Amino acid sequence: MEQNQLDQETFSCSICLDLLKDPVTIPCGHSYCMNCITDHWDGEDQRGIHSCPQCRETFTPRPAVKKSTMLAALLEELKKTGLQAAPADHCYAGPEDVACDFCTGRKLKAIKSCLVCLTSYCEKHLQAHYEVAPLKKHKLVEPSKNLQENICSKHDEVMKMFCRTDQKCICYLCSVDDHKGHNTVSAAAERAERQRELEKRQRNIQQRIQDREKKAKEQKKKVLFINCSADKSVEACEKIFVDLIHLIQRKSSDVKDYIRSNQETEVCEAENEQKMLEQEIAELKRKDAELEQLLDTEDDIQLLNNYIPEPRLSSKVLQKSCSNPLKRRNMIYAFHETWRINDIKAAASEAESTVKEIVTNTWMDISLVEIDSEASSSTSTEGLMDRDELLKFSQALTLDSKRANRYLSVTRNRAVKKDTEQFKDNPERFEAHFQVLSEDSLSQCSYWEVEGSGRFTVAVAYKDIGRNFLQWDCKLKNYTFGLNETSWALECCKLMYVFRHNKTLTLISAPRSSKIGVFLDYGAGVLSFYSVSGTRTLLTNNRFSVSGTTILLPNNRFSVSESTTLLHRVQTRFTQPLLAGIRLYETGDSAEFSQLRQVRKFPKF
Repeated sequence: MEQNQLDQETFSCSICLDLLKDPVTIPCGHSYCMNCITDHWDGEDQRGIHSCPQCRETFTPRPAVKKSTMLAALLEELKKTGLQAAPADHCYAGPEDVACDFCTGRKLKAIKSCLVCLTSYCEKHLQAHYEVAPLKKHKLVEPSKNLQENICSKHDEVMKMFCRTDQKCICYLCSVDDHKGHNTVSAAAERAERQRELEKRQRNIQQRIQDREKKAKEQKKKVLFINCSADKSVEACEKIFVDLIHLIQRKSSDVKDYIRSNQETEVCEAENEQKMLEQEIAELKRKDAELEQLLDTEDDIQLLNNYIPEPRLSSKVLQKSCSNPLKRRNMIYAFHETWRINDIKAAASEAESTVKEIVTNTWMDISLVEIDSEASSSTSTEGLMDRDELLKFSQALTLDSKRANRYLSVTRNRAVKKDTEQFKDNPERFEAHFQVLSEDSLSQCSYWEVEGSGRFTVAVAYKDIGRNFLQWDCKLKNYTFGLNETSWALECCKLMYVFRHNKTLTLISAPRSSKIGVFLDYGAGVLSFYSVSGTRTLLTNNRFSVSGTTILLPNNRFSVSESTTLLHRVQTRFTQPLLAGIRLYETGDSAEFSQLRQVRKFPKF
């Protein structure tokens, strides 16, 4: 058995620890597998020096290796007699391993190093540290090649102390020599102190890891939420703009239908007028021929018998009827046609401006709602009052010219017009927008009406709404009526209405009205906007006809009855007294508080 073990060690490669394969013998006499020694020397090619892994003899240049035929034949014969590779428990130390300091000849791998003996041991030579009582107290660690670092280079003693003054490990002799008087402790005590610090730092790091992992999870959830929210927002915005496009297309179709309808009516009337004119011309030509024939008659009696004078009219009737009604009618028609075309162009231009404002303003990033006034849930008729009931809460309002934008002209304290610069600027005036507020505060049930021309906005706002801001602040606070949390505004365009509050916008499709009614139920938190329209009724009908033309005499009397139609209603909770507001846009735009009956006075703030 011992002989077989000897053969195994003799014919094993010290690199792979297996039986030699394609054995080669290098100049120092040691044998290796051809692949093992070739790989080993390939790794040393950069240094230019090649060595034997076992005896460390160096060779320059790199020796050439050739297969040892005799040794290979001998190994084949020995394999036939039962020679196998060395047992696994006999692990020899390789170049990168820590070798046992007590092994002679070929050294085994060390499994422990002793910090007291400063020696590394294989399993066989380590048994004494497990069996001998004094050696049991030695401290064993994982195999280390750096045991010599524990020896004091000056006194050749094991360094078992630590100098806190110089922050270095020392031996006992150093503590009474170079480090005399210094703050020194045992290496074990310093290790215990350092270990407590390290454990504390580790706990802090572990806590930070937990915190960071928690935040990472939160950020992961946030990313998922953002992605989900963005997808929903894209879907909602796509629907919003599709609805907006449909609204614009419907308005475009309505305008085209309106123009074509009026075109047919006007053409029909013009053609009828043309026929009448042609008939009248023919009749006049016939009369002209008859008169020409009478004028050519030389017999006085015959002329007098054939000429029948037309009945005479009173001077006033003649003055009115003979003022060329056809010319007057043609002038009115031409003016009416020009006015209609210009009005349609202005309405389309204003709609274009409104749409541009809607799709370019940053406050539109949050919400855009398109509704139809006939089917909107926000215009429910539940609890509505007619105009006579609303007038019971009518209130006379006056404009505060001291706080109006300097380009607004305020007259009679209730009418405002966009004009040239009227006032000097001050911190109390609206700086960036053509806006003005009322002097009267609103804190109970109130109703008022605003009549305007052009493009204008009717609003309510808290009295502390900002008026003047620095340029750097304009992105933080928007003081335009309806574009913040402190105001509610209805813009009156020619093709639609636009309601704004904070970051919500509502498009309202309804007929245009130049008069807007506002009802505020402060306690209930209800704010309603109405369009006010009037119907003109003829009470007396005095007509006079001359040559097929009907003339209305000036003593005709008319009555005007006005009704209200709900445009939009807001349900909220007001926290401060409100003021009524008006905003204009272009030069020439104007608006005023209408004078209503049953007026009640409220205190000023």
